[in-house]
Amino acid sequence: MTDCIYLHNIRAYGYTGFLPEERALGQWFAVDVKLELSLEKAGQTDDMRDTLDYRQVIQQIRTTIAQERFALLERLAYVLLEQLLAFPLVQSVTLRVTKVAPPIPDFTGQVSIELHRTKG
Repeated sequence: MTDCIYLHNIRAYGYTGFLPEERALGQWFAVDVKLELSLEKAGQTDDMRDTLDYRQVIQQIRTTIAQERFALLERLAYVLLEQLLAFPLVQSVTLRVTKVAPPIPDFTGQVSIELHRTKG
């Protein structure tokens, strides 16, 4: 399959982290998603019912980050991936979840987890 929808830099504030202050104070997360699905019918019909409404994907990601609390970034990424695979038209998901400013002394970079799964 070669059809894809890309969503970049979906930001949400959440409470996932190993350190107690991460779970208490929270931090910003950014998510990038590649969704593989057939866009042929939507391309032919120009009808929203024949495609994935990516507003729902964005809302799902933001809601999960804001409401769920996990110790590991890996767990957050896995839960998001499973939720996105549950959308009916989606066949494959590549997802990157980034801690925008992880609380690591003398480190000004970012930390990301990337997962890829295909249905079936």
